[in-house]
Amino acid sequence: MQRPDWAPDTIDIERPSVARMYDYYLGGSHNFAADRAAAQAMVAAVPEAPLMAQANRAFLRRAVSHLAEAGVRQFLDIGSGIPTVGNVHEIAQRIDPLSRVIYVDVDPVAVAHSREILAGNDLAVVVQEDLRHPERILEHPDVRRLLDLSQPVAVMVVAVLHFIPDTDRPAELLRTLRDALAPGSYLVLSQASDDGRSDDERAEAERVYQRTDNPLSVRSRAELTALFDGFELVDPGVVWVPQWRPDTPESAEDAERAVFMGGVGRLGD
Repeated sequence: MQRPDWAPDTIDIERPSVARMYDYYLGGSHNFAADRAAAQAMVAAVPEAPLMAQANRAFLRRAVSHLAEAGVRQFLDIGSGIPTVGNVHEIAQRIDPLSRVIYVDVDPVAVAHSREILAGNDLAVVVQEDLRHPERILEHPDVRRLLDLSQPVAVMVVAVLHFIPDTDRPAELLRTLRDALAPGSYLVLSQASDDGRSDDERAEAERVYQRTDNPLSVRSRAELTALFDGFELVDPGVVWVPQWRPDTPESAEDAERAVFMGGVGRLGD
């Protein structure tokens, strides 16, 4: 397979990447044959996979709009993936051009493409780092330069936690981030849920993602709610993502087909 110009020499283009699979679900072009094959296998197991990616991206847009309109001007998007239309900086800076955004991703293709898109935008940068090392994210020079952690920050962990197994202590990772935030900060979470899924569907989805570097760890509503420890949930709480402040009542219909659950929490004063 010929390596495109935008693909760093250091990546294995024969091994599926969850970031590039997500890009494929969203109709993007920054993916390889291995990513498309894995994504198509996921669609065969869970036909709603593209729908769930699109619904999750719509949830991110609504959450960012809500927080920006509430006065938040700093965003830390961890596990941001490959930027597509309607990403955090576009939404936040449309409401206030001085909004500052840090994107964080471990995938080198996502980081390389983000840098291309953000060239010339001094208030939005990307760093290559892993949610499993929150202290390194918080101490990164670009994070320290662009974000004022003494002021409210919205931390976005959207469509990421299902790639963090319990053995990596996701609650502890989020607690490290929470303890660095000022009162009035927010946490935005979403992840794949197995609520309402059959054992066969769950097993097949997990088999697909075993082919990637990030096996799947689905969680229930109760488990996701527990990860908001220390935050006060914003109405309507943890729900299927189309049900979180939908643009229209119709857009929340058949919400469970979106597979992702999510919510927003506020750190009290």
